[in-house]
Amino acid sequence: MSFRYAPAARGLHWLTVVLVAAMFGLGITMVYLVPGNDPWSHRLFNTHESLGVMVLLVMLARLAYRLRHPPESLPERIPRVFHQVGHANHVLLYTLLLAQPVIGLLADNAGGFQVVWFELVPVPTLLGKNEALAHLLSAAHWYGAVLIALLVCAHVAGALFHALVRRDGVLQRMW
Repeated sequence: MSFRYAPAARGLHWLTVVLVAAMFGLGITMVYLVPGNDPWSHRLFNTHESLGVMVLLVMLARLAYRLRHPPESLPERIPRVFHQVGHANHVLLYTLLLAQPVIGLLADNAGGFQVVWFELVPVPTLLGKNEALAHLLSAAHWYGAVLIALLVCAHVAGALFHALVRRDGVLQRMW
């Protein structure tokens, strides 16, 4: 397969991969491994929140780029079901990676916290304190993270299937 994504699309994709991997690492560490009263807790939360803002900005850039430069279609020799499943996975990933940072920001606001991007720039507060809403949004944020993890696993499994089983060059489009 000769088609490769443009360098900008590939760069934004891999930047998203790095940011999302960091978000998962930080999220798991701050929630499950470091107690809330630990001096590192605040730093972990701030870094997670700050990277969340970056995920939102990168995803907005990816969406704008993709709308202006739609990718070429996969060749006809690739079964239609692969096109459909891959497209559905991409739509869900884009949707969740745009929504997840917003849900996290709203959960923080409802919990009475203002996000300060890397402890330098205050992010506007969109909600007032509301503990019940904070719990609901935090739960939605957690379930969103689980769903993103599942979609990423499906995405990687699909890429590996194309590379190792079908050997049809689909994976090379992103390298």
